[in-house]
Amino acid sequence: MTAKWEKKGANNGVLTFEITEEKIKEGIEKAFNKVKKNLDVPGFRKGKVSRQVFNKMYGEEALYEDALNVVLPEAYAAALEESGIDPVDQPKIDVLSMEKGQAWVITADVTVKPEVKLGEYKNLTVEKQDREVTDADVEENIKQKQAAQAELVLKEEAAVNGDTVVIDFEGFKDGVAFDGGKGENTSLELGSNSFIPGFEEQLIGAKAGDEVEVKVTFPEEYHSEDLKGAEAVFNVKVHEVKAKELPELDDEFAKDIDEEVETLAELKEKIKKELTDAKLNAAEEAVQEAAIRQAVDNAEIVELPHVMVHDEVHRQMDQFLNDMQRQGVSPEMYYQLTGTTEEDLHKQMEADADIRTRTNLVLEAIVAAEGFEPTEEEVEKEIKELAEQYNMEEKAVRAALSVDMLKHDISMKKAIDTITETAVEK
Repeated sequence: MTAKWEKKGANNGVLTFEITEEKIKEGIEKAFNKVKKNLDVPGFRKGKVSRQVFNKMYGEEALYEDALNVVLPEAYAAALEESGIDPVDQPKIDVLSMEKGQAWVITADVTVKPEVKLGEYKNLTVEKQDREVTDADVEENIKQKQAAQAELVLKEEAAVNGDTVVIDFEGFKDGVAFDGGKGENTSLELGSNSFIPGFEEQLIGAKAGDEVEVKVTFPEEYHSEDLKGAEAVFNVKVHEVKAKELPELDDEFAKDIDEEVETLAELKEKIKKELTDAKLNAAEEAVQEAAIRQAVDNAEIVELPHVMVHDEVHRQMDQFLNDMQRQGVSPEMYYQLTGTTEEDLHKQMEADADIRTRTNLVLEAIVAAEGFEPTEEEVEKEIKELAEQYNMEEKAVRAALSVDMLKHDISMKKAIDTITETAVEK
């Protein structure tokens, strides 16, 4: 076969190729065998008409379109391999010639992957990450756990920040009560910023039985058009004031928090290890993200095909919804629970689809530059790890993912390791 690639733009061009007479004959024969099954020709049983009779009645050219559909996929694939181009979208096919007794000449308008000119991607300098966990970090974590175990007890004294008040309230704008501005026996933690800015602060100092007039100004970004930026007055009745009563920080507290420990000292030691592991993981992720972003910024990609960004958005959507499905949440349930739509998720994934696409292209270019080629042992290891990660049988992983897909993923991980492991923190 003779294939010719003529570049027309940054990421597109025309591929011209031929389909040989031998392949055409095979295609015509397959097309005829398919068509004759439904032919009713006088003197022949249905489906038994000969090629000679068919050609005489209809002409061989009547089979050309069906024959082209048969032979085109293989011919196009061979032309791609011969020309060495990597398409990212379905081609627009045009027939230049389909002369009898000659090779057919076909053109295809093709969008291809953009060329990537790699910059520096090894020994990159990134910001040094903090990996140290201090005693103060552990104490802060303990205090958070202590606060979570606190009980609310009634108090007669005036409310202070952090106390919870039980209130009735009704809001008025220009002396008229407005919709949604009324509540009864509502528990409100002062300082939680749960209510309109300025509301909670005016209840500090109130006691049970007090009636307080609270004056506020609604934020400009408030959801109700009638109340955006409006001044309002709330009549508030305080029924109860409750203070948090914290448990003692002792061995009993430690055992209540974690059944695996016996003493407060053991709990602190365990918390320090957990915080250290989390900080190490966060630091490694930060280094990886910064180094990869720098490698991508150092590379040159003239223009991204829109179709690649579009495909990346839908790939991320499918991956996200599949992860939800594995947790027992269907797409319909997810949209209902979050109050969003498929369009909302699409917009969310669009936000960084461009940089994700560029990152994938740069990583693939590094794979090619480094000549990464995963071994069979590495493929088997990847299958085992995926099976464990998703609680699947290994044969199910093999059925779901082709060897080429697995090798691609392994190679991409190697490219990431090449960037990250050579990065220097300063």
